[in-house]
Amino acid sequence: MTDTTQTTTVPTQPENSGTEASGADLARLMLQRARQDAKQRGNDRPGPARRPKKTSNIQYHGRAPVGLAGAFQSLLADRGWNVPTVGGSILDRWPDIAATIAPRLATHTTAVAYDPETGQLDLMPDSPAYATQLRLMTPRIITAANEQAGAAAVRTVRVRQPGTLPATPAPTPASVKTAEPTGPVKTRETASEGFHRVLALHHKVWQPFQQDPALAAAVGRQEQVRLDLGARAFPDAGEDQEGQAPTSLEGNRAQQRQANDATRIAAILRARAERAGRVVPPGAPVLRQAG
Repeated sequence: MTDTTQTTTVPTQPENSGTEASGADLARLMLQRARQDAKQRGNDRPGPARRPKKTSNIQYHGRAPVGLAGAFQSLLADRGWNVPTVGGSILDRWPDIAATIAPRLATHTTAVAYDPETGQLDLMPDSPAYATQLRLMTPRIITAANEQAGAAAVRTVRVRQPGTLPATPAPTPASVKTAEPTGPVKTRETASEGFHRVLALHHKVWQPFQQDPALAAAVGRQEQVRLDLGARAFPDAGEDQEGQAPTSLEGNRAQQRQANDATRIAAILRARAERAGRVVPPGAPVLRQAG
């Protein structure tokens, strides 16, 4: 066997120190000695690096404990079910489900809606009494519905007020289909006779105002009466006018100008005679003097 001896190097005190080390200096010397001993023993080696934790995907087998939701999803996947189909079967088979609970329950209650995400079944009774009875029988309704569906499809039951129906969802634009015409398309040419009459009245161009024939006849009769009254009042006027030829407007204007000129000349001659000192009777004609 080989004896291992450890040598400890003790730091020497300074040669110039004439006094013993104080408390602080002694602590510093002890710390240096401890560090040197640790280096010799190899305690200052870095520790092993931490390994990252490995996450393993736990795969549940048939005997591993799982939650209720996981078991329900596995059951739907294994048997090829989907929740809307299960909900539809519950609504369709509600009379059979209600018959297992109470004989007359299906007659007075109706399954109106089912939410596959929350598992809520909406029931509408026909009277407040049956609404109270449905609330009391909620656990039995859930059990019977799940037995008929073969899965935990129903988890809650909501009882609606009698006579109220859930609002139907609005159809999506993709589901709305334009109704195709069943017969030939009607055009203006193939429209009915009444349509053409109305169209002709709409496009009719109105003529200027035309006098009513009855009104024209009445005006003619009124004018004839006026002429008859004038003939009776002035019987000689018609005879004098019969021998005269009808004059034009220009002829009447010429006659009027001649009459005006004659009147002006007569007035001038009368004024001259009065200035000359001659007395001219009012009715005497005034002759024009020559020179």
